[in-house]
Amino acid sequence: MRLTLLMVKWRDVRYTGPALATAVVLCGLLATLLTVAGLRAAQRENTRRVMDQRAQMAVAAVHKETDRYRILLETVAAGLATDDEVTWDDFDRASSPLESADLLGVVAVAYVVPVTTPGVPAAQQRWRAAGANGLTLNPDRGADEHYFAVLTRMLNDQDAPTASAGADLGGVPQPADALRTARQTGASTVSDTYVLLRDRNRPAGERQHSFLFAAPVLTRANDPVFHGWVVLGMRGGDFLSGVLKTVSQGQLQGSLVALNSDGGRAEIARLHVPGDPDLSRSVTIPVADHVWELSLQADSGRLPGAGGHLPGIVLAGGFVLTALFAGLVYVLATGRARARERVEQATAELRGAEAESHKHAALLGAIMTTIGDGVSVVDGSGRVLLENPAAQRLMGVTESSDDPQTWQEHYGAFRADGVTPMTIDEMPLIRAMRGEPGVTGEVLIRNAGRPDGVLLGIDARPLDPSAGQRGAVAVFRDITDLRQYEKDLAIFAGVVAHDLKSPLAIVRGHCELALDDPGDVAEVRAALTRIVRAVDRMDTLIETLLAYSTARDAPLNLTDLDLEPLVRDVLQERAASLRSTGGPEPEWTVGPLPAVHADPAMLRHVLDNLIGNAFKYVRPGTVPRAGVTAEEAAPGWVRIRVTDAGIGIPDVDKARVFDSFHRAPGSAGYAGTGLGLAICRRVVERHGGEIGVEDDPGGGSRFHFTLPAAVDQEETDMKHIPTEPVEEDDAQVRAALERALAERAAIMDSRLPGLAALPAAEPSAHDPAAARLRAPVD
Repeated sequence: MRLTLLMVKWRDVRYTGPALATAVVLCGLLATLLTVAGLRAAQRENTRRVMDQRAQMAVAAVHKETDRYRILLETVAAGLATDDEVTWDDFDRASSPLESADLLGVVAVAYVVPVTTPGVPAAQQRWRAAGANGLTLNPDRGADEHYFAVLTRMLNDQDAPTASAGADLGGVPQPADALRTARQTGASTVSDTYVLLRDRNRPAGERQHSFLFAAPVLTRANDPVFHGWVVLGMRGGDFLSGVLKTVSQGQLQGSLVALNSDGGRAEIARLHVPGDPDLSRSVTIPVADHVWELSLQADSGRLPGAGGHLPGIVLAGGFVLTALFAGLVYVLATGRARARERVEQATAELRGAEAESHKHAALLGAIMTTIGDGVSVVDGSGRVLLENPAAQRLMGVTESSDDPQTWQEHYGAFRADGVTPMTIDEMPLIRAMRGEPGVTGEVLIRNAGRPDGVLLGIDARPLDPSAGQRGAVAVFRDITDLRQYEKDLAIFAGVVAHDLKSPLAIVRGHCELALDDPGDVAEVRAALTRIVRAVDRMDTLIETLLAYSTARDAPLNLTDLDLEPLVRDVLQERAASLRSTGGPEPEWTVGPLPAVHADPAMLRHVLDNLIGNAFKYVRPGTVPRAGVTAEEAAPGWVRIRVTDAGIGIPDVDKARVFDSFHRAPGSAGYAGTGLGLAICRRVVERHGGEIGVEDDPGGGSRFHFTLPAAVDQEETDMKHIPTEPVEEDDAQVRAALERALAERAAIMDSRLPGLAALPAAEPSAHDPAAARLRAPVD
């Protein structure tokens, strides 16, 4: 009996180990397969998300490019509409910016005019005289009206300059329909797909489906006069490959299909990339008066996130761990000696895993040391956990500070103006440490290690919960050169404004000379008067656009200034300007006004706009009135009110009057560009204030805005340290802008020979659009 029991126990022990090991293997394999399946599903979802993102980028790129082509074409058409007789020189000046606009797929830009069959010889002679040397018009037989490209600029170096000179577009149905539609609607159009005339002699394999953008050239009179069209010829294949080249990164292939006017579908172009596409997206895109369909395909295996060896590693790791645990169970179940052997083997494998972990940690450290962007990681109390060498180099310090209260002094952190010390609550890393997601900002660092100062762009985010503790991580990079580049662009804007206004001054001088002695022909005087008014309107628009750009980008020169003298000076200038145009004598009142801390030139723009509006937007026969008062808005802030007795603003428009180019319906009879109040809002918001409008109880409107009150000089000296580099940069930008404006003023004040003794021609008081304004007023 005892021998039987011993044999049964031996058999139980012999089968228990394999049974337990088998159970461990099954459970481990099941868990591993489920994990791998989850990872595969996550990768597939990631590839779909990447495909959606790439498709959105491609659609946005196509939409942006076609809109850009349309806007550039309309700009050229608007420029040519100002000339009664277009010449090659006019077309050359208007279309020359297109050469540097990087228009993908565009072959040429042309000026197209309609000509009847009897008028072909006269039209050919007229355009040859206008500068189209050697032009030969080739009318298409069987049509009463022809559409000739009389002036052409090639935008593709590979095309012959005269490949289609004098061609009759009226003989090709697709462009002819687009031209007729543009003339009827007065808006830009795009043709159905066709093969460009210059491509029809090419071999069939080299021809591309193309299309034509057309913009009508209409004068800006109350009854617009049609002169012709400005057209762009574009090859679809070159356009699609150029647009998708950057967006797809060699991972997207697609086709661009145009929905023609007859309801048919024509494939414009197709782009192929290697791979076996299994993902597709299709989106319709409005282009002028047509609709295009962009179809995109991609091989999910070639998209970011689809590759990676993580599922394979997990699968292999799961098999290894499962086998390991099964072996341990088997060893423990079958004997102590064998268990000891297995444990020793497992210990050796764990040591290998630990070595691998150290290897990965060393790799992470090498990466942090190599990257050029600064990286700092802090815990919930602000103690620095990690700071790479790039961060120390950008910050100019070698020792970090664990106390956030001392960061401003330790690192020399200032706001982007380089003057105001940055408080702890403003610092992006502190804000992210307190839980704000995606905090970005700019900080100027100036200390002993960075005596010239460096402007850093900072992106801070809360530490991921997987770290097991609260904290934040910040990545920052040097953007000093970027800001300097933006300042150079501001200088360029001023110079461009000067170059645009110089020819206007010359035209105005000749017009004034002609107006002084026009002869007995009334039509000549009326035409010259309209030219002067058009020049004045263009001058006002350019001045307004320059002020709008300056209000956004120009550096602020903040100082304490007395508000009352500035207000009275603006009131007197506005009153004098109104009297000079024969308007009624305005009335105004000025209450006690405190000193404020602001940029004098920018603040003058705001006051000049609001007071100018108060004097301009009045009902006929009403005396213009304006009142300026001020009160304390909050500690350290002043609220300035400008009250008028004008036409008022409807409640539905009060929230939008400060938007760019928005004008209330009641202002339709008054001159303006829709930018004056937008400039006011930009200036006030850049000072940290707010602007608004409300009805005045006595009739009219009451505008109000807030500005910082003047600060005590001793307190300013204690808080603000010298900032020579930043101030010198600001001074250079301002000096360049002032030089450009001074050159413009010199040209505007100069007279033609013999004109100095003649009286200046004043704009008509009956045409509000002819009044020249000292500053833009909306």
